[in-house]
Amino acid sequence: MTDTTTTITLDLGPQARVVARLAAGVRDEQLADPTPCPDCAVHNMLGHLTGLAVAFRDAASKDLGPTTDTPADAAAPDITPGWRAELPEALDGLAEAWRDPAAWTGMTRAGSVDLPGQVAAAVAVDELVIHGWDLARATGQDYTPDPAALQAAHEFLRAAGDDRGNGLFGPVVPVPQDAPLLDRAVGLSGRDPGWTR
Repeated sequence: MTDTTTTITLDLGPQARVVARLAAGVRDEQLADPTPCPDCAVHNMLGHLTGLAVAFRDAASKDLGPTTDTPADAAAPDITPGWRAELPEALDGLAEAWRDPAAWTGMTRAGSVDLPGQVAAAVAVDELVIHGWDLARATGQDYTPDPAALQAAHEFLRAAGDDRGNGLFGPVVPVPQDAPLLDRAVGLSGRDPGWTR
């Protein structure tokens, strides 16, 4: 991502809509199924997506408090009975909040970590892209992330994993350099692109 003090270089809306469509495609009988995240069932992933959408919405508006102070390693979240309405609403709010140029400037907080606005946006994009893949794989749905979001997530993950061999979610999984960009991003996140249910 480039300097966004005067312009916004990435609209989170397209990727948020991809994730919302995936969530809408989850069947009730799939909620207890495993995902590529160890010890995280589909219902936990959906709860995590709802929580992160709210947290990064509030991070964008610098509305710091309980939603932005929950540590990233907190207990696995769960869905509420109203999740089918809550998640798309939260994703819409996330995308709208990051359309404000002020969101990309100054400092904010997410996951109880203080970080620059631009970095918070990069983390939010990465979360939407990678957890979108998680959800699609866990529920047997096709997944085509927003190309701009995928590119931004790959760049973020590549920088985060440089010289350490650790992805944000686990050790980097080696993927051929000529593999599709999504597979390379998934590998950098610490997941096996070949994971199946």
